[in-house]
Amino acid sequence: MAGPPPARMRAPGRLRAPLAARGRALHAGAWWLWALGLATAASRTTNPLLLGLLIGVAGYVVAARRTDAPWARSYGAFVKLGLVVLAIRLVFAFLLGSPVPGTHTLVTLPEVPLPDWARGVRIGGRVTAEGMVFALYDGLKLATLLICVGAANALASPARLLKSLPGALYEAGVAVVVAMTFAPNLVADVQRLRAARRLRGRPDRGLKALLQVGLPVLEGALERSVALAAAMDARGYGRTAQVPRAVRHTTTVLTLGGLLGVCAGTYGLLAAQGAGYGLPVLAAGLAAALAGLWLGGRRSVRSRYRPDRWGPRAWLVAGSGIAVAALMIWAGDYAPAALHPPAVPLTAPDLPLWPALSVLLGLVPAVVAPVPASAPAPPARRRTEGPERRTRYAGENAPHTKDAQHTKETTT
Repeated sequence: MAGPPPARMRAPGRLRAPLAARGRALHAGAWWLWALGLATAASRTTNPLLLGLLIGVAGYVVAARRTDAPWARSYGAFVKLGLVVLAIRLVFAFLLGSPVPGTHTLVTLPEVPLPDWARGVRIGGRVTAEGMVFALYDGLKLATLLICVGAANALASPARLLKSLPGALYEAGVAVVVAMTFAPNLVADVQRLRAARRLRGRPDRGLKALLQVGLPVLEGALERSVALAAAMDARGYGRTAQVPRAVRHTTTVLTLGGLLGVCAGTYGLLAAQGAGYGLPVLAAGLAAALAGLWLGGRRSVRSRYRPDRWGPRAWLVAGSGIAVAALMIWAGDYAPAALHPPAVPLTAPDLPLWPALSVLLGLVPAVVAPVPASAPAPPARRRTEGPERRTRYAGENAPHTKDAQHTKETTT
């Protein structure tokens, strides 16, 4: 009797992340916390090496844990949008100048004279290398923020995120989720129509092709909106329970005040000054917002079917993004020059060791997050047998053929 398989054959199965089945799917909020942590880290630095490392981390996790859903295909659109934002920032710096003075002149453009009331604004003039480098750092930071948001949009299911929202935010959450799913579905429609045009031998690039694709895309968006409205109306969307007026007013005050406190505290944490009051204001705003959401949930009459669980893997994914943001904020205190390389004088940026290692913590989801289930393999095609192979099989299956051949040769 065969014994148990050796340990070296069983070990990889224990360390491998499970498949993302319905019961083991990662919570959508964990992906958003992870992505917001990377975005917070990107907002604390202008070092192009660290920003490029953040883009690489987000792209690797998306490539490793992205599914085949329509919203997962929108990551490329966010990357292209980031490149467009970076290009626009550089073009503006080239044509309109930069507030950073410089001594290395690249080119001198013809300057357009402006009236006295437009003092401080110029069109054309001297373009310096320092100004372009400053614009590159600034535009790359904004592009990294967009790419991090695109990573969350590609990894987290909008429907599962809506199901996890509190009852008080259900109506607002529906509007946000519908707006979030509009862009991925729009990108999928454009790709489908362009592929159809290529199959028909028609051009899929250029202004004319864009205009011809735009009308079917708009028609599909309108049909999807009508179908969504009908589905929401059939499911009784908008029904609320009766609660006392005092409870409604208290809920409104706590929720709005808490959200304002969260915004003020977050701004204090992200800004260069104000970190001392940012954390207490953020904590007080969170407490007030949670209390308001708990009271507001009494008005919701909907029920949840199989809610997503926040398991250990969700804690690890969300914690990795929060750790990256916290370590980058802490690095701004002991290494501000490394996080913000100066454009004047013009020097090459250095890669700080500890902030770079803290950014690599964002790769934790690529290991611990559930692996998306791959599509089933197509059935194997039956191999066509050649004449020689059919002859050999016929001889093996019919031995009397060989005897008949031998008898024929002997007679001859």
